[in-house]
Amino acid sequence: MSGPGSFKNQTMSKTGNRAAILECISTAGKIARVDIAKVTGINPATVTAMTSDLLEEGIVEALPDEEKQNTKRGRPQVKLCLNSKAFILAGAKISEDAITVAIIDFAGNQISEYVREGNSFSISKEQLAENLKEAISAAIANTDFYLSDISALGVGVPGYVDIASECVHWSPAISDTPTNFVKTLRSVFDFPVMLDNDVNLATLAEQRFGLGKGVSDFLVVTIEHGVGMGIVLNNNLFRGTRGLGGEFGHTKVQLNGALCRCGQRGCLEAYVADYALLREADTAFKFKTSHDLPTGQRLAALYQEAKSGNQAALSIFERAGRMLGMGLANLVNIFDPSLIIFSGERMQYDFLYEKDVLEELRKNTLDIDRPPPEVRVHKWGDLLWAKGAAAWATEYVIHQVVAKTNAC
Repeated sequence: MSGPGSFKNQTMSKTGNRAAILECISTAGKIARVDIAKVTGINPATVTAMTSDLLEEGIVEALPDEEKQNTKRGRPQVKLCLNSKAFILAGAKISEDAITVAIIDFAGNQISEYVREGNSFSISKEQLAENLKEAISAAIANTDFYLSDISALGVGVPGYVDIASECVHWSPAISDTPTNFVKTLRSVFDFPVMLDNDVNLATLAEQRFGLGKGVSDFLVVTIEHGVGMGIVLNNNLFRGTRGLGGEFGHTKVQLNGALCRCGQRGCLEAYVADYALLREADTAFKFKTSHDLPTGQRLAALYQEAKSGNQAALSIFERAGRMLGMGLANLVNIFDPSLIIFSGERMQYDFLYEKDVLEELRKNTLDIDRPPPEVRVHKWGDLLWAKGAAAWATEYVIHQVVAKTNAC
């Protein structure tokens, strides 16, 4: 993924210029030619010539600047945006008990959404692919389009994903890992499919649509069945050399500590993730909710126990909060971000970001004469993650447009 800060480093060939201009317009939403030149560092005359070609091809469309139109002085400035009618994209987020799908147009406007309930973790890649196809088909059925109209699909899956080799090294969603899940998906769909870690795509969604828009350096921390993190540095999503960057949940917070589902001990996830909290509840007191209920319902019941004064339940959440605060302090000391975003469905539980957690963060970060990073909470559900997956599909289409032009 590229951002405004990376545009100036691109080779100023025709292809590089065209890619930079399209990505700049995509990131900004709508932007004037003069501002494209400032952000990308491309000569204004070149920007004018290339955007004229993009307008003629129907990839970009022009919008009059409403603020300038309302004044009598000067010629109204025209802003450019991606042509919403150029392509239809799909994105999907695979979670423990559902598959959430978003259908968007090329400009990023949402056309349709659909949630397929009843998905389960640790199933075969073939079954998961069929579940995904069913969800995508249902989402597109709510529109005036057909499955064949989709130009590309982005999919977010929990676990260790190397986008370069298309290998899912491990995922709680798939029983037969390591595997090339993209190959399986391409046998099911007739359009290009891209796969990435779900938190990376949630981070892309925050950058394009959410609290990270316009912020050059920020972290996204998610807490669900596991603990994830997305990293944006100088407007670019950091994945690591093998796609394993940002595994915040598997940083160690206690030597020889609690057993994590990854097989190691002392991981942050083993104290903070929902399965860890429920494991504690099952051993600490007679937690009466059925194991057959969805994880979210069981966690909600445990949270209510804590709010009602159950000291054992309260101690579980308090310890998780302290562990999280210590883990966040480590992130601040390493990355020095300007913003940390708590994102995801579990943000309904305020113990994750209450005063004591933030105090633990501040207490364990380097003390200098600057305020700590801003911490913001975004209580979006899985739809945000699905839109991030669709936005990634948009980036793929942009690069295909550039490659096609270069071939011609």
